[in-house]
Amino acid sequence: MKPLWRAFALAVFTCALAACATVPDTSAGTMPRSQIRTATDSGWQSYQRSQDVIKKLDAAGTPSSPVVPDSGDIDPTTAGFLQRHLQVEDAISGSPMEAGNRVDLLTDGPTTYHAMLQAIRGARQYIHMESYIFDDDEAGRTFADALIAKRSQGVPVALMVDGVGTLNTPKAFFDRMRDAGVQVVIFNPVNPAKARAGWSPNNRDHRKLLVVDGKTGFLGGVNISSVYESSASSGASSSILRGSSTDQGKPPDPKEAPWRDTQIRVQGPAVADIERVMQEGWQAQHGPALDPREFYPATSRQGDLRVRIIANRPGDHDGYTLYLTFMSAIQSAQRSIHITMAYFVPDPAFVRALADAARRKVDVVLVLPGFSDSSLVFHAGRSYYSELLDAGVKIYERRDAFLHAKTAVIDGVWSTVGSSNMDWRSFALNYELNAVILGPRFAQQMETLFADDVARAQRVDSAAWSDRGIKERFMESIGRMFERWL
Repeated sequence: MKPLWRAFALAVFTCALAACATVPDTSAGTMPRSQIRTATDSGWQSYQRSQDVIKKLDAAGTPSSPVVPDSGDIDPTTAGFLQRHLQVEDAISGSPMEAGNRVDLLTDGPTTYHAMLQAIRGARQYIHMESYIFDDDEAGRTFADALIAKRSQGVPVALMVDGVGTLNTPKAFFDRMRDAGVQVVIFNPVNPAKARAGWSPNNRDHRKLLVVDGKTGFLGGVNISSVYESSASSGASSSILRGSSTDQGKPPDPKEAPWRDTQIRVQGPAVADIERVMQEGWQAQHGPALDPREFYPATSRQGDLRVRIIANRPGDHDGYTLYLTFMSAIQSAQRSIHITMAYFVPDPAFVRALADAARRKVDVVLVLPGFSDSSLVFHAGRSYYSELLDAGVKIYERRDAFLHAKTAVIDGVWSTVGSSNMDWRSFALNYELNAVILGPRFAQQMETLFADDVARAQRVDSAAWSDRGIKERFMESIGRMFERWL
């Protein structure tokens, strides 16, 4: 029996790697049992810790004077939500959020690439970039040409890409940039002989960031690949798959579908925190010394948003800061929790937090993929639908586009955009980067984007879900069985 079980596990592992080889933004390798136990325990510890923080804040009562000095132009209810989430954020992190930032929401690939290339071409001091995927295709070559052009003008350029995410990218593609003077580091190469730091095949650099001159920063879910050439929000693109369903024959091919993703552009003091994340990762991989330019220029107030940059680093003493932050925002929610998530394989503590919120009459709505590049991940996530639906959570699936965004907006004031999925890998194994943004005007843009996702999605009906077929139930069981190995 054991050889059969091991063969089955090996088949699952091989399928996971095969998914990475086509559209690499899924699983790579398996999670060791020790890490599974640690991740499970940390999930429940975060659940309890966030509850303790909220109870202490409740016991302390509302401050006599507002803790949000720039909230005078919003209604009292929204100001109360804003004050509450700011208190929770500060209590969780132990430090105040960076104030005075401007954040622009970029809602598709074409818009994101235009903004990033514009920033690169306008660089004067330096360009630092990190991407999980950097394909040798039209999009990749456009970015490579832009980086090479700036290096030829004397602007230092540093690029770090992931060893698994760029598994299909020819070495010659990066050599061309190196030959032009661009400093390129491959994070955790698949070949241990080429590793610059301690080789750890489970840990992947899933971040997507760009910093130009220390004044403008980008982060989110958008990789460098021509799969983003069409916009999932345009009528022409989304009509390609209108009405398609994973329940109706063969699922759409993610490489041919329009991709729906989200990125942000940040200007203000928080850009320095994005730069620190890049430099820490670069140094950890023993990258070549960066040109000693002014990486952290003095920045003036660019807007009215408070921003916290959160980097997930596996192995850190407190490596679940992102998880704890997300969990605390959910547990402190009073009105709404609206989540758009590409890979949804929550741990039991997260499911409990979402269900708790729905039972206390918070409007909990999830927009999730209607198809995926990983069948196991897709069905593992679906295995939680019944528990969430029974608690009153509303679930929608986008079947007209490949959903790759990782965003949330809570109570109309708290938002997050980043690279982290709601799964074990993002919280326990990957190097991730998210921004938490506090402000009602930005949150309203997030709500508008979320409403568009809902309008283009199909709601999962609780009664119909209960009547789903044996094939779907079997696949959910298999997915759940291996969910922590994905």
